[in-house]
Amino acid sequence: MKPSSSTSDLFRPLFGDPIVDAEVGDRAWLRAMLDFERALAVVQARAGVVPHEAARAIVAAVDSAVPDPVSLGVRATASGNPVVPLVRDLAEALPAGAKAYVHHGATSQDVLDTAASLVAFRALRPILDGLAGVADECERLAIAHRDTLIAGRTLAQQAVPTTFGLKCAGWLVAVDEVRDRLDEVRATRLAVQFGGAAGTLSALGDAGADLVDRLADELGLVAPVLPWHTDRTRFAELAGALGSAAGVLAKIAQDVVLLAQTEVGEVAEADGGTSSAMPHKRNPVRAVLVVASAQRVPGLVATLLAAMAHEHERAAGAWHAEWETTTELLRLVGGAVHGTRELLSRLEVDVERMRRNLDLTGGLPLAENVATRLAPALGRVEAQDLVAEACRDAVAGGTALRDALIADTRVVEHLSPEEIDDALDPSAYLGSAAAFVDRALSAHQRKAER
Repeated sequence: MKPSSSTSDLFRPLFGDPIVDAEVGDRAWLRAMLDFERALAVVQARAGVVPHEAARAIVAAVDSAVPDPVSLGVRATASGNPVVPLVRDLAEALPAGAKAYVHHGATSQDVLDTAASLVAFRALRPILDGLAGVADECERLAIAHRDTLIAGRTLAQQAVPTTFGLKCAGWLVAVDEVRDRLDEVRATRLAVQFGGAAGTLSALGDAGADLVDRLADELGLVAPVLPWHTDRTRFAELAGALGSAAGVLAKIAQDVVLLAQTEVGEVAEADGGTSSAMPHKRNPVRAVLVVASAQRVPGLVATLLAAMAHEHERAAGAWHAEWETTTELLRLVGGAVHGTRELLSRLEVDVERMRRNLDLTGGLPLAENVATRLAPALGRVEAQDLVAEACRDAVAGGTALRDALIADTRVVEHLSPEEIDDALDPSAYLGSAAAFVDRALSAHQRKAER
């Protein structure tokens, strides 16, 4: 199935996922619109609203329809949406006795809103599966590197020691949380739309409300309390959940980009990309593309939030702004999920380089530990100032922090050389890192068992 024709064939492979692309393309939208018309005829026949013979003819016409998105798009300019020409084509394919019952009681927004719910529902399945795969990769890395030392970094500077396993466990928890939210949105917020011209289903008399529930059951969507033509909270929640997922994936990819810098070199993509000019380059291409995809997402989320203000019973423009925005949002998040899973599955971790970088600063990341051990004797502020002075001396003299500490009589008065060595051992200053990794792994396992 060809993805949306509005998406560039030149750039689509860089930012998408073929499976998700197929669920959000033109054909997928048309299939969802036809699914609405088919389901509407079926449930109305069961309820005695339309003749069974007419419903069978509509179902046959839907099942045999091969609509041309290009033609529909051109003709949609007359009505402002593609439902009108689609319904016209269906009617022309029906026998005379059935023509009056196609699209019976519905309006264009019913079709497109339900189609949008179906498109999102279907596209979220591979997105959720992909996020599960990303989480499994994070789990694998967290287990493998539970105790692998690495410099913790705050404001882009070395802070205190941590473990690469804890970094991966942080990724894992965040991925699991956004996956849960997307799953909840998929299960509880993607609803059928059926309200007719102004949300009253007036063309169906008093049969309309029951048909909403029947239609939802037939399509596998949520049945809303009432038509939501101008209540756009459902798509706002979808947008927010997708935006959060993109942010989580961007954080992972950005970490990889930074760790893969030449001067850091702690991770690398197994098949990193080349440069057109520099043969030596091994670029973190997948991570870069994930970041690029995710950076486009907040603007799309903002568009859907800005489009929530639908005036009266039908919006003039805000509704129309949602269609391509929702499509692109699903597509980009799908691509980011796919790219992150590929990235992590091929990630090379240089354990020795991680330790070497941690040792490179001559013990400075353990300054907090030294100050903590001096605090009972000197007080917290005095201990902090004394160790900060020793750090400055070490940096100025190009020596290790140990040397500066041992050279300071105020320090050795309270800490022996052996105690200083112990305080400067990064493996002994990891706090609850291992316990936090285990907690993350246990939480992920419980989710997997549900």
